[in-house]
Amino acid sequence: MNINRRKFLKGSLCGAGVAFAGNFIGCTSTNASNSEIESALKKNIEKGINRKQQFNMCGYAADPIPVVRIGYVGLGGRGSWAVTRMLNIQEIEITGLCDILEDAVKTNQETLKKCNRQPAKEFFGDEYAYKKLCEQDDIDLIYIATSWQWHTPIALYAMECGKHVAVEVPAAKTLEECWQLVETSERTKRHCMQLENCCYDFFEIMTVNMAQKGLFGEIIHGEGAYIHELLIGGMFGKPEKPTWRWDENHKSGNPYPTHGLGPVCWAMNINRGDKMEYLTSMSTNDFTMKAHVEELAKKDDFYKPMAQMSYRGNLNMTSVRTTKGKTILIQHDVSTPHPYNRLHVLTGTKGSCQKYPEPAKISFGHNYISPEKLQELTDLYTPEIVKHISEVAKIIGGHGGMDFIMDWRMIDCLRNGLPLDMDVYDAAAWSAITPLSYWSVANRSNSIDIPDFTGGSWQTNNPVDLTLRGGGNTNIKRKEE
Repeated sequence: MNINRRKFLKGSLCGAGVAFAGNFIGCTSTNASNSEIESALKKNIEKGINRKQQFNMCGYAADPIPVVRIGYVGLGGRGSWAVTRMLNIQEIEITGLCDILEDAVKTNQETLKKCNRQPAKEFFGDEYAYKKLCEQDDIDLIYIATSWQWHTPIALYAMECGKHVAVEVPAAKTLEECWQLVETSERTKRHCMQLENCCYDFFEIMTVNMAQKGLFGEIIHGEGAYIHELLIGGMFGKPEKPTWRWDENHKSGNPYPTHGLGPVCWAMNINRGDKMEYLTSMSTNDFTMKAHVEELAKKDDFYKPMAQMSYRGNLNMTSVRTTKGKTILIQHDVSTPHPYNRLHVLTGTKGSCQKYPEPAKISFGHNYISPEKLQELTDLYTPEIVKHISEVAKIIGGHGGMDFIMDWRMIDCLRNGLPLDMDVYDAAAWSAITPLSYWSVANRSNSIDIPDFTGGSWQTNNPVDLTLRGGGNTNIKRKEE
C-alpha cells in the first residue's frame, strides 16, 4: 500500500494492515469489516479537527483538598509499592483498597497497620469491585495500577463518580479510549493524570527546566527510548500465565512509548504551544523471541502454545513531526541484549543534552561541558520541586526517587488547588502513539495523523509550570520501619 497521509483522510482504506489495526483504533467488534475500521479510524482522527472543547483541562485548578483521600485499584507489585510510597506523605489518607484477590487487599491493609494508619475499606472478589470503591463518599483520588485493559474503564467510572484519577501508563490502549478520557475529564472537570514517572527523573526534569529557560535555544528535535533487555526471565513467566510484558508484545509497533516521550514533550511544549501532527513507524522482524520460546518449549510443555505464535519485531522506531516542523524519535526494544537505555535527547539551536549511556551530558558546542560545569548547571537549574524533597525521595526510592517525587508533586498540587503537571491531553496524546504506531507498521510505515486532543487550545496553553507553587507545604513523614 502506498497511501498519502492527506489522501488517506479523504480516500479509501483496505487490506490486511487496516484490519490488523482496527482493534487498536477503536472498533469494538472483532469481526468489523474494513469499511467499519476505516470509518472508526477516520472518525477518531478527524474528531481533533472538528470537536469543540467542552472545557480546557490544561491549567485547570480544582478546589483545594487539605487531606487527599485515596482509593487504590490494583494491588500487585506496582500498586502495592505505590501504597507504601504514599504513606510517606502526611496529608493523605488511604481510605479504600481494591483488587480481585482478597490476599492482595489484606497484605496492603497490613502495610497501613504497620505505618500506624487507619484501616481502609476493602473491595475484592470480582473484576467490577472497583465500582463500589469509586462510589464511596470518602475518596477524592482513585489511583489505578491494574493491568492495562482496565485503565480506561476504571478511570472513566471514577471521574463519573466525581473522583480525580491517577492512572499508570498507558492511560489508554485505543484512540477511542483516548477520546473517552478527554471528553469525560472535560465534562466532569476531574483531573486525569497519567503517572509518567520519568518526567520526574533528575536529569530529565532539570533539562526540561533548562529548555524552558532558553539555555538550549529553540528545541527542534527530541529523542526518547525504552530499551530494556527482558527476554531472559522478564517476558515469559510461570506458573499461571505469561507476564503482561509478553501479552503486550505481539503487536508490532511501540507498545510502551511514554517513558521516553513524556520528558521530551514537556521540553518541546507539546499541547502547550506545539502539537504532534503525524507519525511514521517501522519495526524489524523478530529475530529472538520466537527462537527463545521454541527453546523453552523443548524443555517445558507450558511454553508449547507460545512457540506456535508469531511475535512483534525486536526494535521499533517511531518518528513524529510536529505542527511547527520539529521532530521526535521514539525507540522500543525489550528483546535484544542491550544495557538499559531510556534515551533522553534534546537538540536545540544553542545546545543539546543526552542521557544514556551514562553519565548524562550537556553540550553548547562541539564538545561536552566538563563535569564541574555540569554540576554547576545542576545546582542552578534543578527545579525547586526536586530540591525540596530530593534527599528524602532518594531514600524512599522508586526508580531512584522519581516515583516519590511524582506522587508528592501530585498530592501537593491537589492539596493547594493547583493545576497538575500532566493533564488528560498529555495522557491521551502520549498513549495514542501506540495504536497509531501499530497502524503505521502494518501499512508499510505510511504516515498517519495524530489527533489534536486539545481542540485547538494547544495554541494558547501555557508550558508546564515546574515552580514550587503553593509553598510546597505538603509534609513528608517516613513510614515506621
